[in-house]
Amino acid sequence: MKVMVLEEPRAIEEQPLQLFDVDIPEPGKGEVRLIVKACGVCRTDLHICEGDLKPHKLPLVPGHQVVGAVEVLGPGVNQVAVGERVGLPWLYRTCGRCKYCQQGRENLCTEARFTGYDEDGGFAEYVVADANFIYPLPGRYGDAEAAPLLCAGVIGYQAYLATGLSRPSKLGLFGFGSSAHILIQVARHLGHDVYVVSRTKQELDLAQRLGAFWTGTIDDDLGTLLDAAIVFAPSGELIVQALEKIDAGGRVVSAGIYATPLPGFDYKHIWPEKCLTSVAHTTRDNVRAFLKVAAELKLKMEINEYPLVDANQALLKIKNSKISGSTVLIV
Repeated sequence: MKVMVLEEPRAIEEQPLQLFDVDIPEPGKGEVRLIVKACGVCRTDLHICEGDLKPHKLPLVPGHQVVGAVEVLGPGVNQVAVGERVGLPWLYRTCGRCKYCQQGRENLCTEARFTGYDEDGGFAEYVVADANFIYPLPGRYGDAEAAPLLCAGVIGYQAYLATGLSRPSKLGLFGFGSSAHILIQVARHLGHDVYVVSRTKQELDLAQRLGAFWTGTIDDDLGTLLDAAIVFAPSGELIVQALEKIDAGGRVVSAGIYATPLPGFDYKHIWPEKCLTSVAHTTRDNVRAFLKVAAELKLKMEINEYPLVDANQALLKIKNSKISGSTVLIV
């Protein structure tokens, strides 16, 4: 089978992903093999390829927004059927024993394995997955549309829940990539006025098309203070600036797995009763909850499609903010 392999992290301009032909993997006990139809590409993949995230496995096949069809069932698997379309997201497997798993917070599991980081992912024609960590996908979305639901959609929705907003409010989205362009549609459906901050015109244009109440750069005057903000951009400086844009009692949620260092900031940034927090990974319940929302709404995905062999180019576009919406490899 054909796979895009990372042998050593390097700048994406150096094309660290290389095409290889390798043996098709066999599923073990409790596992299934999927024929990959599409795999989303996100900024986490970029952080892995460039070494911003310390390597856990090399060589590695990245990719953690996998849409595929079940081809082979491993021993003991009876919860899915051959031919069923499923999604494989970032959380590949947890221990089920640690305090976090016992508390229903398996995203913090001390022995968690992650797709496309600890285990080979979906930049490939086939992938093996734990049958307990795959999900049926809403039929109203095609393969390319469904892929970004599995990380961009799930993490955005998880970050939204972390804001604690319980009534129509003023919500800021700082950075308007794959996650934010999905979340804005959910937030508007729930009655929020959405303020979008981005440094690129194409992202601001997309935000306007999707119904943003206000769009602009971080240096522009929003004309109000926000009730909450979600920072998608991997910028510690932007996280601190977001604290300046929220009202008393508001919350800033960082949705990224990586960010540059936060600069020193004054106590006034968190007073009175402002909160700064982050979301980490996902739980199976998070995934199921968001896929239920996605099935109820008809979310409009802005999809940039690339063939598998162009994974480096797709990541380079993400790095340089040359695209808007979601990026998907068609396998």
